[in-house]
Amino acid sequence: MSRSSQDAYDVSVSAIHNRLFFRLFQVGNTLARQVVKEVGVTTVQWSVLGALSRPQASGGMAFSELADYLVVSRQNLDGVLKRLERDGHVTRVADTQDRRAKRVQLTPEGRAFWDSLQPRIYEFYRQAADGMRFDDKVALVHFLNRLNEGMAKADLTALGAAASPAECSEFDG
Repeated sequence: MSRSSQDAYDVSVSAIHNRLFFRLFQVGNTLARQVVKEVGVTTVQWSVLGALSRPQASGGMAFSELADYLVVSRQNLDGVLKRLERDGHVTRVADTQDRRAKRVQLTPEGRAFWDSLQPRIYEFYRQAADGMRFDDKVALVHFLNRLNEGMAKADLTALGAAASPAECSEFDG
């Protein structure tokens, strides 16, 4: 491949990458806005309640395990948990194995609240994915998983220093 055709290829690949990641950004923002409007909780609250409602989390989850599972910062999770605790949906208790660690548990009120959200969540999913075939949905999950794995492996250290946190202050992720 000649140098000029390589440059043209890189431009086209860069354009589709930019479009893909911008669409993901837009989808995330639309999801956040619509979930608050239609379901009445934030996407992070929804995710926390959903994670804690799973059968394998019946005894709660370690704080750090929950943060890792949700792929959120500890600081972000702490703020969300404070609101959910205030509302009586979750509680933090000392871990029986490591008294320094905290486990996050869904309260009975939190379980009832989560259960009450299910019809709205189901209908939100149904309407949002209307027009997509089942196979399309399965393929989308597959490709999103692959993209998420690729992002987790990304390492730009060879390119030098990244932007400073002050330059990225609009994001508190």
